Amino acid sequence: MRKKWLVAPFVLIALAAIACGEAVSPGPDNPQEPAEAPAAAAVETLQESPTAEASQALPPATMEPQAAVAPTGTGRTGGIFRRMWADPPTLDPHLTSDTTSAGIVVEVFSGLITLDTDLSLQPDIAERWEISEDGTVYTFFLRKNAKFHDGKSITAQDFVWSLNRAASPSIASPVAATYLNDIVGVSEVLAGEATRISGVKAIDEKTLQITIDGPKAYFLAKLTYPTAFVLDKENVESADNWTDDPNGSGPFKLKEYRVGERIILERNELFYLEPAKLDQVFMNLAGGQAMAMYENDEIDITGVGLFDLERLRDPNEPLSKDLLVAPPGFSVTYIGFNTNEPPFDDLNFRLALNHAIDKELIAEEVLAGLRVPAYGVLPPGFPGFDPEITGLRFDPEKAKRLLEESDYADPDERPRIVITVPGTGGNIGLDMEVILEMWRQNLGVEVEIQQVEWATFLQDLNRKRFQAFAGLAWQADYPDPQDFLDILFHTDSDTNHGGYSNPQVDAMLEEARIERDVQKRFDLYNQAERAIINDAAWVPLWYTGERHLLLKPYIKGYALTPMTVPKLRKIYIED
Repeated sequence: MRKKWLVAPFVLIALAAIACGEAVSPGPDNPQEPAEAPAAAAVETLQESPTAEASQALPPATMEPQAAVAPTGTGRTGGIFRRMWADPPTLDPHLTSDTTSAGIVVEVFSGLITLDTDLSLQPDIAERWEISEDGTVYTFFLRKNAKFHDGKSITAQDFVWSLNRAASPSIASPVAATYLNDIVGVSEVLAGEATRISGVKAIDEKTLQITIDGPKAYFLAKLTYPTAFVLDKENVESADNWTDDPNGSGPFKLKEYRVGERIILERNELFYLEPAKLDQVFMNLAGGQAMAMYENDEIDITGVGLFDLERLRDPNEPLSKDLLVAPPGFSVTYIGFNTNEPPFDDLNFRLALNHAIDKELIAEEVLAGLRVPAYGVLPPGFPGFDPEITGLRFDPEKAKRLLEESDYADPDERPRIVITVPGTGGNIGLDMEVILEMWRQNLGVEVEIQQVEWATFLQDLNRKRFQAFAGLAWQADYPDPQDFLDILFHTDSDTNHGGYSNPQVDAMLEEARIERDVQKRFDLYNQAERAIINDAAWVPLWYTGERHLLLKPYIKGYALTPMTVPKLRKIYIED
């Protein structure tokens, strides 16, 4: 980020990565990526609808529709959708914790229920479900026509095996505890105290029962995350590299994956819902100049950076007709601290760093208004968002005073500070460069940057090996404040990468988990969020602003959503 003294004609440089419900990695939904930003499209809903009991399980959202809309129509079947992507750290659903992986995994695999492009819960492999009166027992009824890609029927026993695999210590899933820990018996399996999840049972071949430890309003939404997806046991146990030829269940099959070159997905003709219209999705992993590739008709979609935006806004520019503006995503970019490691174990030091950053200046002059300064955790428009939160604003005098009151006021005695970011190109982004300069000029605090390759970065992040980390944004996995506040800041959460701990915050988050009154839940989350901000657990930086992209006019039915959801099967190509 930059400051007053670094204003002017700079191009927006991409963050090395963004985080999703875990880490949002380099990928198409990141509008700053020179690669591709997903496009606007028609929103179609499934024919099926959940039972009344199921629809009551998720609190009513208070957000506006998020998918930008492109022309609709029936469209023809066939054709190839071409896009840019990055090599995914994994294609194993139970290990997926980033958006680069998830963007592929949700198309190749599937689970009991899903989120559509309106972010509404929809039946998936489970055609319906029932919830006990006390809100703790869920009974799922699987579709009779649900099959794996090879034609094998998907059964309740497959889900029992898959959930047990996801929780198995031998898999070492970085997200199993986060997304499955509400299920009775998961904690015992994760701890090695049991070999089977007691709360998951196959009643018969097509009926699955899951028992959770309390009435959780967000539980169904958690099942839409890949950790709860079904896998074919025979396929997984056939080889260590089984993801090279996965027998999935989603609308697309993995036809080919050449690292650093391409991924090709092809239509699954046996898909239990309406099969995809496209023949294939071609993902270019080799990189290149995305704008030039778009203009040369090598790809069908690309994000737009600052260098090109002004030109494309000119109505005399031929490509201006392809320019789309997508609504903000549900993500927050931040700098994370290990609050147990010096100097970030000192509250005044963390507060000083927050108050020393002029986010408004950076957003306006460096980021050209494409990012919204973040002073809280929950993004605007997200369920539970509190517009009254003011956060830790730019105040250099206060920042200096807080630094002087900290245990690390003396620069000669202050520990070496290293912030780790994902990437290998040496470019950390102009906004981050400006933040470092603001800390240097406003506080005299010197910070070093260390870059780490993306897959390794994720591993070390999950192992809490960093003193501080940046280049990340947390993207929602489901529309509930629990997905941000509880998952990221509860003391016992595996995804609390900074080791933040506040017993009062924990108590509020735990109470919110089982509170059935929607407004009371949101009030608890708002109180917890204010405490987290006042503790300076993070430096929240940016909410996603408007996203600009180019989409070929013959591509129809593509929805740019604020979260990663399966959506490629709705795309069609119009002659």
